[in-house]
Amino acid sequence: MRNGKKRGRSEPGSTKKPRNKYSDNPPDFASLASLYPSFKPFVFFSGGRARIDWTDYNATRELTRILLLHDHGVNWWIPDGQLCPTVPNRSNYIHWINDLLSSEVIQSLGGEVKGFDIGTGANCIYPLLGASLFGWSFVGSDFTAVALEWAEKNVKSNPHISDLIEIRDSKVLPQSSSVPESELTIHEEAEISATVQSINLVDDNQTYTEPAVLLGVVKENETFDFCMSNPPFFETFEESGLNPKTSCGGTPEEMVCNGGEQAFVSCIIEDSTVLRQRFRWYTSMLGKKANLKLLISKLWQVGVTIVKTTEFVQGQTSRWGLAWSFMPTARKIIAPPVVKKSVLSFMLEGIKRQYSAVDVLQSVEEFFKSCGASCKLNSSTFSVDIVASDDQCNSISKNGITDVDSVRSYGYDKQSLDGSSLQVPEDNLSFRILVFQQMPGTLLIKGSLQQKDSPLSGLFSVVFGCLEESLKSKFCR
Repeated sequence: MRNGKKRGRSEPGSTKKPRNKYSDNPPDFASLASLYPSFKPFVFFSGGRARIDWTDYNATRELTRILLLHDHGVNWWIPDGQLCPTVPNRSNYIHWINDLLSSEVIQSLGGEVKGFDIGTGANCIYPLLGASLFGWSFVGSDFTAVALEWAEKNVKSNPHISDLIEIRDSKVLPQSSSVPESELTIHEEAEISATVQSINLVDDNQTYTEPAVLLGVVKENETFDFCMSNPPFFETFEESGLNPKTSCGGTPEEMVCNGGEQAFVSCIIEDSTVLRQRFRWYTSMLGKKANLKLLISKLWQVGVTIVKTTEFVQGQTSRWGLAWSFMPTARKIIAPPVVKKSVLSFMLEGIKRQYSAVDVLQSVEEFFKSCGASCKLNSSTFSVDIVASDDQCNSISKNGITDVDSVRSYGYDKQSLDGSSLQVPEDNLSFRILVFQQMPGTLLIKGSLQQKDSPLSGLFSVVFGCLEESLKSKFCR
């Protein structure tokens, strides 16, 4: 609590928790251009819709500036080249944190909510959103001079919330930041040492060796409700610039670390084994779904009491959230009964450079057409609607990988994209396949049943698995 002000947390367990306003209402560029003349030069019309050039850094930065001002009353700016965050995507993470704090799984501590943003950057986006939306207090850490300078400027530009946010240099180590030795028994010291050594970051060549993350930055006896991080996703700066469709900037310090996001989050896990209950929740965002399995396995190895995951989807971009805690659970967690999944997904990683998301989308259509299924491709939503009979599904499952290249010789014509829906005969399997753009060289493929009570629903996972095998064999290195 600063300056004698006490900020209330969002109501625990409330069924009407504030949600991300952009989930169902994406920003209206035309309306924003009419309200903010500085944004107007970046807006153009195509196909009757107002758009911006996502490859123009100045356009994406100005959009972030006016969204923070228009929707959150926050003044904000960053210098050229610094990582420019997208407000809808970052709002997803903040709202998920609020869901975690409001849940009954971990007992509430009451009082002011205090968060720790690892690598807050020049943009300081998470503290600004958390303070303006929920009145949370924050410590935001970073280590470059530019990040520290501009994070401070962004905080001071908002006097209505500036008392809630502290910017901390992670190179200046607070005195005795870890658990005081006097509070540890010999047995606990040995247990922590063994635990830390057992984590074994990615491998000998992928160990995170950058400035301090939590240990060495968190002060003695300091406690927090949560920490959060948008870690460096890439192992090399060249890898971070492979996507020609977007321009969000970003310095090597913001985008890259040795071992990539897996090593960075492993370092947070390592620090959490020492700090333990000094944080109610430890969380991080991930750019690669494939990293979840390994990191979750590490978390159970170090003795956490609970692990939570989620998926953030905004437009054609998906990210994942990972959270864990060492706090005792407030109630017994009963696993839900096993049910047939109506939504499935997998990642295509290491896609060969000559292929794009459009190529993958067309191959999805060709895969199902090869067995005679009815398909409708929609290039604007990057989706394919499929209706398949029992025999067609069985044909896919028996034959395994379908030769999608041979489909073109069958003489199939593209179906009309006039918006008409496919007819679904009774007892047929109807589902939709979506292709989401991820980071460079990575796509998310998601499938969802349109008729969950179909008698063929049990075949959905088998058919989807065959599609995964086919696409990976063709497109991935």
